[in-house]
Amino acid sequence: MSIQVSPSPIPNSNLVSLTSTLLDKDTYLTELLNQVTAPKTEGWLQELRQSAANWVRHSTIPTTRDEEWRFTDLSSLRKVQFNNVETRNFASLQFDILPEAVNSRLVFVNGVFAPELSAVSDLPSGIVVSNLAGLSAVEQEGVQQYLAQAEGAQEVFTALNTAGITDAAVVWVKKNVIVETPIHLVFISVAGETATISQPRCLVVAESGSQVSLVEEYVALMLPTPQEEGVYFTNAVTEIWVGDNAEVSHTRVEREGAEAFHIGKTAIAQARDSRYTCHAITLGAKLSRHNLEILQTGEQTQTTLNGLTIISGKQLSDTHSAIALNYPHGTSDQLHKCIVGDRAHAVFNGKVLVPKRAQLTNAAQLNRNLLLSSKARVDTKPQLEITADNVKCAHGATVSQLEDDEIFYLQSRGIDENDARKLLINAFAAEVINKIPVPSLREILLNTVNNLKSLTND
Repeated sequence: MSIQVSPSPIPNSNLVSLTSTLLDKDTYLTELLNQVTAPKTEGWLQELRQSAANWVRHSTIPTTRDEEWRFTDLSSLRKVQFNNVETRNFASLQFDILPEAVNSRLVFVNGVFAPELSAVSDLPSGIVVSNLAGLSAVEQEGVQQYLAQAEGAQEVFTALNTAGITDAAVVWVKKNVIVETPIHLVFISVAGETATISQPRCLVVAESGSQVSLVEEYVALMLPTPQEEGVYFTNAVTEIWVGDNAEVSHTRVEREGAEAFHIGKTAIAQARDSRYTCHAITLGAKLSRHNLEILQTGEQTQTTLNGLTIISGKQLSDTHSAIALNYPHGTSDQLHKCIVGDRAHAVFNGKVLVPKRAQLTNAAQLNRNLLLSSKARVDTKPQLEITADNVKCAHGATVSQLEDDEIFYLQSRGIDENDARKLLINAFAAEVINKIPVPSLREILLNTVNNLKSLTND
């Protein structure tokens, strides 16, 4: 699969001129860089880290004056002094092991590979599932062609992640290999006594004609000894390369701790006739942001994006997606739902870019929002940027509350008001959750939604 890059179709990816900007212009960002900088080594990985570090040192953390961040204030992040995580033994950690992926999972704890929690014995030939350090020299040469090569690599948090790469989760599916077993990538955060930063990295390459299903999960766990839930920052980047006529089903679940900060980038490159589906579920973190960026590099691609955000309390969750359809006959279908309770704030910004050469494109985008409190807030901005003249594109957004007549109808059937509200909320969420192709994960998420009692309180 060849790498094709178009001229900056993805927001936040404009190049910075190293000769026209000052070095270390953002002191806080430089301090973060110093915390994540890995010891110097020789070879291509060190060159990659150094190049990314140069970008970071000439960048600044976004503010609400930046259009792409105007609803997401990172000032609370800047108030925290983060430290790099210490390597510890977490072999006793308990987490959800999906029955479908009991022997096909990689586990990272605070960004560090945990072989004692991982299991990759039930995989067919033609697929590599490993951490970066566990790859052979030949396999690492292949990784070199793709790691940190996705469009938008100069975005500040993406570059910060690249600058600190020491390891990564790698999934590589060879040509025409069909993988029936889902691959479970688990990134566990264990908060300590001080605020910490970890930077998980994931690379997926699906060669021509291959098929694979992925579950990428971010969770917070407590140590066996009781302690207060701490503050930490997860800065995650996932790159997915989908080859000609390949198919990738990708489920991303974010369930970070209540005091956590989570910023994630998912960058996808789709070659000719490829199919990519993403189910993105956001439940946790005090402040979360997911940048989902799809770049079409060939004709007749199919892209399906299903998203669900459920937040309450004072959570802020921001989803920014951009689909760059650069070639003819591409199709994309996006549905993103938000359930917002208490004083929480949800943000959705979805761009679909259709230049003149992308004739006969078919793109649909819908954002539906359910507010459960008079103080809940949502800012939504679906966008179509079209210069082609022979396309079929549509977008829309709705914001609503639970209807009194629907609640009354259920009450008239013997269901109390609280259960009626919960039933309607579950039905709203289930439209997205039921599309997830892993049955055990569907059940876990449906139970999670059902147990979120705070959503039913105004």
